[in-house]
Amino acid sequence: MNSSTEINRTYECMARAIAFMRENHLHQPDLATVAQHVHLSEYHFQRLFTQWAGISPKRFWQYLTVEYAKAKIAETKSLLDLTNDIGLSSPGRLHDLFVKLEAMSPGEFKAGGKGLQVWYGIYATPFGECLIAWTTRGICNLHFLDPTSKDSAENLLRFEWLNADIVQDKQAVEVIGDRIFQPIATNTQPLVVCVKGTNFQIQVWRALLSIPFASMATYQSLAIAMGRPTAARAIGNALSSNPVGYLIPCHRVIRESGEMGGFRWGLERKTVLLGWEASRTQNLAKESRNLPNNLACK
Repeated sequence: MNSSTEINRTYECMARAIAFMRENHLHQPDLATVAQHVHLSEYHFQRLFTQWAGISPKRFWQYLTVEYAKAKIAETKSLLDLTNDIGLSSPGRLHDLFVKLEAMSPGEFKAGGKGLQVWYGIYATPFGECLIAWTTRGICNLHFLDPTSKDSAENLLRFEWLNADIVQDKQAVEVIGDRIFQPIATNTQPLVVCVKGTNFQIQVWRALLSIPFASMATYQSLAIAMGRPTAARAIGNALSSNPVGYLIPCHRVIRESGEMGGFRWGLERKTVLLGWEASRTQNLAKESRNLPNNLACK
Protein backbone atom coordinates (compact mmCIF):
# COMPACT_ATOMS: atom_id res chain seq x y z
CA MET A 1 0.00 0.00 0.00
CA ASN A 2 1.53 3.32 -1.04
CA SER A 3 1.71 6.42 1.15
CA SER A 4 -1.09 8.15 -0.75
CA THR A 5 -3.43 5.24 -0.06
CA GLU A 6 -2.43 5.22 3.60
CA ILE A 7 -3.11 8.95 3.93
CA ASN A 8 -6.54 8.57 2.34
CA ARG A 9 -7.52 5.59 4.46
CA THR A 10 -6.43 7.39 7.62
CA TYR A 11 -8.53 10.42 6.70
CA GLU A 12 -11.56 8.29 5.86
CA CYS A 13 -11.24 6.54 9.23
CA MET A 14 -10.90 9.83 11.11
CA ALA A 15 -13.82 11.38 9.21
CA ARG A 16 -16.07 8.42 10.11
CA ALA A 17 -15.04 8.68 13.75
CA ILE A 18 -15.66 12.44 13.90
CA ALA A 19 -19.01 12.08 12.14
CA PHE A 20 -20.02 9.46 14.73
CA MET A 21 -18.89 11.75 17.57
CA ARG A 22 -20.90 14.65 16.13
CA GLU A 23 -24.03 12.59 15.59
CA ASN A 24 -23.89 11.19 19.13
CA HIS A 25 -22.56 14.21 21.01
CA LEU A 26 -25.51 14.24 23.44
CA HIS A 27 -24.50 10.76 24.63
CA GLN A 28 -20.78 11.64 24.76
CA PRO A 29 -19.48 8.27 23.48
CA ASP A 30 -16.29 7.06 25.12
CA LEU A 31 -13.09 6.18 23.28
CA ALA A 32 -13.88 2.47 23.15
CA THR A 33 -17.28 3.10 21.53
CA VAL A 34 -15.84 5.39 18.87
CA ALA A 35 -13.00 2.95 18.16
CA GLN A 36 -15.48 0.10 17.78
CA HIS A 37 -17.50 2.16 15.30
CA VAL A 38 -14.49 2.42 12.96
CA HIS A 39 -13.51 -1.23 13.55
CA LEU A 40 -10.26 -0.53 15.40
CA SER A 41 -8.99 -1.48 18.81
CA GLU A 42 -9.08 1.28 21.41
CA TYR A 43 -5.27 1.38 21.51
CA HIS A 44 -4.86 1.46 17.71
CA PHE A 45 -7.51 4.16 17.29
CA GLN A 46 -6.01 6.37 20.00
CA ARG A 47 -2.54 6.02 18.46
CA LEU A 48 -3.71 6.62 14.87
CA PHE A 49 -5.90 9.58 15.80
CA THR A 50 -3.19 11.27 17.85
CA GLN A 51 -0.67 10.73 15.07
CA TRP A 52 -3.05 12.34 12.55
CA ALA A 53 -4.36 15.25 14.65
CA GLY A 54 -1.41 15.82 16.97
CA ILE A 55 -3.70 15.63 20.00
CA SER A 56 -5.93 13.06 21.68
CA PRO A 57 -9.46 12.32 20.41
CA LYS A 58 -10.91 13.79 23.64
CA ARG A 59 -9.02 17.05 23.20
CA PHE A 60 -9.93 17.20 19.52
CA TRP A 61 -13.57 16.71 20.40
CA GLN A 62 -13.43 19.81 22.62
CA TYR A 63 -12.53 21.83 19.52
CA LEU A 64 -15.69 20.64 17.77
CA THR A 65 -18.15 21.86 20.40
CA VAL A 66 -20.46 24.81 20.04
CA GLU A 67 -18.87 26.42 23.09
CA TYR A 68 -15.43 26.42 21.50
CA ALA A 69 -16.85 27.75 18.22
CA LYS A 70 -18.57 30.62 20.03
CA ALA A 71 -15.33 31.52 21.80
CA LYS A 72 -13.45 31.67 18.49
CA ILE A 73 -16.23 33.78 16.96
CA ALA A 74 -15.88 36.21 19.85
CA GLU A 75 -12.15 36.53 19.15
CA THR A 76 -12.86 37.63 15.58
CA LYS A 77 -16.13 39.43 16.29
CA SER A 78 -15.23 42.28 13.97
CA LEU A 79 -13.37 41.34 10.82
CA LEU A 80 -12.97 45.05 10.24
CA ASP A 81 -10.36 45.02 13.00
CA LEU A 82 -8.32 42.30 11.30
CA THR A 83 -5.37 43.24 9.17
CA ASN A 84 -5.78 43.10 5.42
CA ASP A 85 -2.16 42.10 5.17
CA ILE A 86 -2.48 38.36 4.68
CA GLY A 87 1.23 37.62 4.63
CA LEU A 88 3.06 35.46 7.11
CA SER A 89 1.96 37.46 10.14
CA SER A 90 3.97 35.17 12.38
CA PRO A 91 6.82 33.39 10.56
CA GLY A 92 7.04 30.83 13.35
CA ARG A 93 3.52 29.59 12.61
CA LEU A 94 4.06 26.96 9.97
CA HIS A 95 0.48 26.92 8.77
CA ASP A 96 -0.03 30.58 8.00
CA LEU A 97 -0.44 30.90 4.26
CA PHE A 98 0.31 33.97 2.23
CA VAL A 99 -2.34 33.92 -0.49
CA LYS A 100 -3.06 36.51 -3.17
CA LEU A 101 -6.27 36.52 -5.18
CA GLU A 102 -6.49 37.60 -8.80
CA ALA A 103 -9.78 37.54 -10.68
CA MET A 104 -10.06 36.77 -14.34
CA SER A 105 -11.20 39.51 -16.68
CA PRO A 106 -14.83 39.49 -17.89
CA GLY A 107 -13.55 38.53 -21.33
CA GLU A 108 -11.65 35.53 -19.99
CA PHE A 109 -14.66 34.57 -17.90
CA LYS A 110 -16.97 34.67 -20.93
CA ALA A 111 -14.52 32.73 -23.10
CA GLY A 112 -14.58 29.79 -20.70
CA GLY A 113 -10.79 29.48 -20.73
CA LYS A 114 -10.38 29.66 -24.50
CA GLY A 115 -6.68 29.84 -25.35
CA LEU A 116 -5.81 28.95 -21.74
CA GLN A 117 -3.77 25.93 -20.65
CA VAL A 118 -4.87 24.35 -17.36
CA TRP A 119 -2.69 21.76 -15.64
CA TYR A 120 -4.05 19.50 -12.92
CA GLY A 121 -3.31 16.56 -10.67
CA ILE A 122 -4.61 14.61 -7.67
CA TYR A 123 -2.95 15.23 -4.31
CA ALA A 124 -3.36 13.31 -1.02
CA THR A 125 -4.06 15.74 1.84
CA PRO A 126 -4.78 15.09 5.54
CA PHE A 127 -8.43 15.70 4.58
CA GLY A 128 -8.70 13.26 1.69
CA GLU A 129 -7.60 13.45 -1.91
CA CYS A 130 -8.07 16.72 -3.76
CA LEU A 131 -7.94 17.94 -7.32
CA ILE A 132 -5.55 20.87 -7.79
CA ALA A 133 -5.56 22.80 -11.07
CA TRP A 134 -3.48 25.79 -12.09
CA THR A 135 -2.63 28.12 -14.94
CA THR A 136 0.39 30.32 -15.55
CA ARG A 137 -1.37 32.97 -13.45
CA GLY A 138 -2.08 30.85 -10.38
CA ILE A 139 -4.13 28.08 -8.79
CA CYS A 140 -7.61 28.06 -10.31
CA ASN A 141 -9.23 25.05 -8.62
CA LEU A 142 -8.84 23.02 -5.45
CA HIS A 143 -11.63 20.51 -5.01
CA PHE A 144 -11.73 17.82 -2.32
CA LEU A 145 -12.78 14.53 -3.87
CA ASP A 146 -14.99 11.75 -2.62
CA PRO A 147 -13.51 8.25 -3.04
CA THR A 148 -15.84 7.63 -5.99
CA SER A 149 -15.17 10.94 -7.78
CA LYS A 150 -11.47 10.63 -8.65
CA ASP A 151 -12.17 9.35 -12.15
CA SER A 152 -14.40 12.36 -12.86
CA ALA A 153 -11.76 14.94 -11.85
CA GLU A 154 -10.94 15.89 -15.43
CA ASN A 155 -14.65 16.05 -16.29
CA LEU A 156 -15.11 18.46 -13.39
CA LEU A 157 -12.43 20.71 -14.84
CA ARG A 158 -13.85 20.51 -18.34
CA PHE A 159 -17.22 21.60 -17.00
CA GLU A 160 -15.65 24.70 -15.43
CA TRP A 161 -13.12 25.38 -18.21
CA LEU A 162 -15.09 24.39 -21.28
CA ASN A 163 -12.68 25.74 -23.88
CA ALA A 164 -9.34 25.33 -22.10
CA ASP A 165 -6.53 22.92 -22.97
CA ILE A 166 -6.44 20.62 -19.94
CA VAL A 167 -3.26 18.66 -19.18
CA GLN A 168 -2.48 16.29 -16.29
CA ASP A 169 0.87 16.79 -14.53
CA LYS A 170 1.45 14.25 -11.74
CA GLN A 171 4.89 15.56 -10.78
CA ALA A 172 4.08 19.27 -10.58
CA VAL A 173 0.99 18.69 -8.45
CA GLU A 174 3.13 17.11 -5.72
CA VAL A 175 5.27 20.27 -5.52
CA ILE A 176 2.23 22.56 -5.44
CA GLY A 177 0.37 20.35 -2.97
CA ASP A 178 3.35 20.30 -0.60
CA ARG A 179 3.50 24.10 -0.69
CA ILE A 180 -0.17 24.31 0.24
CA PHE A 181 -0.49 21.59 2.86
CA GLN A 182 3.08 21.37 4.17
CA PRO A 183 4.21 25.02 4.19
CA ILE A 184 7.44 26.05 5.88
CA ALA A 185 8.07 29.21 7.88
CA THR A 186 10.80 30.53 5.61
CA ASN A 187 8.63 30.40 2.49
CA THR A 188 7.47 34.01 2.03
CA GLN A 189 6.66 33.75 -1.68
CA PRO A 190 2.88 34.23 -1.97
CA LEU A 191 0.62 31.59 -3.42
CA VAL A 192 -1.61 33.13 -6.08
CA VAL A 193 -5.12 31.95 -6.83
CA CYS A 194 -6.71 32.98 -10.11
CA VAL A 195 -10.47 32.48 -10.12
CA LYS A 196 -13.48 33.37 -12.21
CA GLY A 197 -16.69 34.62 -10.65
CA THR A 198 -19.08 37.51 -10.44
CA ASN A 199 -17.88 40.77 -8.90
CA PHE A 200 -19.79 39.92 -5.71
CA GLN A 201 -18.33 36.42 -5.48
CA ILE A 202 -14.81 37.78 -5.91
CA GLN A 203 -15.50 40.32 -3.16
CA VAL A 204 -16.65 37.55 -0.80
CA TRP A 205 -13.70 35.30 -1.59
CA ARG A 206 -11.30 38.18 -1.04
CA ALA A 207 -12.89 38.91 2.36
CA LEU A 208 -12.38 35.28 3.39
CA LEU A 209 -8.63 35.75 3.13
CA SER A 210 -8.75 38.10 6.14
CA ILE A 211 -9.89 35.29 8.48
CA PRO A 212 -6.76 34.04 10.28
CA PHE A 213 -5.72 30.41 10.48
CA ALA A 214 -7.72 28.49 13.14
CA SER A 215 -10.15 31.40 13.60
CA MET A 216 -13.84 31.51 12.78
CA ALA A 217 -16.27 34.17 11.58
CA THR A 218 -20.00 34.24 10.97
CA TYR A 219 -21.89 34.92 7.77
CA GLN A 220 -23.18 38.14 9.34
CA SER A 221 -19.76 39.40 10.46
CA LEU A 222 -18.44 38.75 6.98
CA ALA A 223 -21.34 40.72 5.50
CA ILE A 224 -20.65 43.65 7.82
CA ALA A 225 -16.94 43.60 7.00
CA MET A 226 -17.85 43.84 3.31
CA GLY A 227 -20.18 46.77 3.92
CA ARG A 228 -23.15 44.59 2.91
CA PRO A 229 -24.89 43.91 6.29
CA THR A 230 -28.06 42.50 4.67
CA ALA A 231 -26.23 40.13 2.33
CA ALA A 232 -25.53 37.21 4.69
CA ARG A 233 -27.64 34.78 2.62
CA ALA A 234 -26.01 35.87 -0.64
CA ILE A 235 -22.63 35.43 1.01
CA GLY A 236 -23.58 31.85 1.87
CA ASN A 237 -24.31 31.23 -1.81
CA ALA A 238 -20.94 32.71 -2.81
CA LEU A 239 -19.19 30.45 -0.31
CA SER A 240 -20.86 27.40 -1.83
CA SER A 241 -19.41 28.40 -5.22
CA ASN A 242 -15.83 28.75 -3.94
CA PRO A 243 -13.62 27.04 -6.57
CA VAL A 244 -10.49 26.91 -4.40
CA GLY A 245 -11.02 25.07 -1.13
CA TYR A 246 -8.74 25.55 1.88
CA LEU A 247 -6.73 28.41 0.35
CA ILE A 248 -9.88 30.51 0.17
CA PRO A 249 -11.01 29.40 3.65
CA CYS A 250 -14.79 29.20 3.42
CA HIS A 251 -14.63 26.43 6.05
CA ARG A 252 -13.93 29.13 8.69
CA VAL A 253 -17.38 30.68 8.31
CA ILE A 254 -20.05 29.26 10.63
CA ARG A 255 -23.43 30.26 12.00
CA GLU A 256 -23.92 32.82 14.76
CA SER A 257 -25.19 30.01 17.01
CA GLY A 258 -21.85 28.21 16.79
CA GLU A 259 -23.26 25.47 14.54
CA MET A 260 -21.11 24.51 11.57
CA GLY A 261 -23.49 25.47 8.75
CA GLY A 262 -22.99 24.06 5.26
CA PHE A 263 -19.87 23.29 3.26
CA ARG A 264 -19.39 22.51 -0.42
CA TRP A 265 -17.18 19.49 0.31
CA GLY A 266 -19.21 17.99 3.13
CA LEU A 267 -19.92 18.88 6.75
CA GLU A 268 -17.63 16.15 8.09
CA ARG A 269 -14.71 17.59 6.13
CA LYS A 270 -15.50 21.10 7.39
CA THR A 271 -15.55 19.81 10.95
CA VAL A 272 -12.25 18.01 10.40
CA LEU A 273 -10.64 21.13 8.91
CA LEU A 274 -11.64 23.34 11.84
CA GLY A 275 -10.58 20.81 14.46
CA TRP A 276 -7.30 20.10 12.68
CA GLU A 277 -6.44 23.82 12.49
CA ALA A 278 -7.26 24.27 16.18
CA SER A 279 -5.05 21.33 17.13
CA ARG A 280 -2.18 22.67 15.03
CA THR A 281 -2.43 26.05 16.75
CA GLN A 282 -2.19 24.39 20.16
CA ASN A 283 0.79 22.27 19.12
CA LEU A 284 2.67 25.22 17.61
CA ALA A 285 2.05 27.31 20.71
CA LYS A 286 3.36 24.46 22.85
CA GLU A 287 6.46 24.10 20.70
CA SER A 288 7.21 27.84 20.90
CA ARG A 289 6.93 27.75 24.70
CA ASN A 290 9.45 24.93 24.84
CA LEU A 291 12.04 26.71 22.69
CA PRO A 292 15.16 28.11 24.41
CA ASN A 293 15.01 31.91 24.69
CA ASN A 294 17.71 32.42 22.07
CA LEU A 295 15.73 30.34 19.56
CA ALA A 296 12.32 31.87 20.16
CA CYS A 297 10.30 32.51 17.01
CA LYS A 298 10.46 36.08 15.75
